[in-house]
Amino acid sequence: EAGGVLWRGQFRSRVWRPALVRAGLLGSVVATSQGEFQATWADDGGLTHRALFAKEARAVSHVVRSAHGGLRFHDLRHSFATWLVSDGVPINDVARILGHEQTSTTLDLYTHSTSERFLRVRQVFEPNGEVPSGEAPRRSPTSEPSLDAGPSSEAP
Repeated sequence: EAGGVLWRGQFRSRVWRPALVRAGLLGSVVATSQGEFQATWADDGGLTHRALFAKEARAVSHVVRSAHGGLRFHDLRHSFATWLVSDGVPINDVARILGHEQTSTTLDLYTHSTSERFLRVRQVFEPNGEVPSGEAPRRSPTSEPSLDAGPSSEAP
């Protein structure tokens, strides 16, 4: 009901998931040439389902109830932390913004690796400082130094 109280438990079903459907991130609802609305969604087994509805709101509501998965609102917090770290914001500042007492919480649970970070690391070690665009990080046992900082275990 418009204008009523929106409880925390209702936010996900009444606001968040319908927004995901309308953005095409959780199933889809498209108008047909006959003036109906076709809802498409995947169930928890990955099977795709379709149904026709007379009204868009009913189609969206059906996808919200039936579709499996979808982006959680909390996932945005993880994205935000990853973007901050990727843009060079010191981890102590990111942890403080997120309200974490330990920076390890921020690093271990909230930030995720990005291909951009891999490329930045490679640029540091490439002789000319350039990395071909779109190239994924590579491993070459002959060209990478050992991570073992101790003495060599090879026999003389």
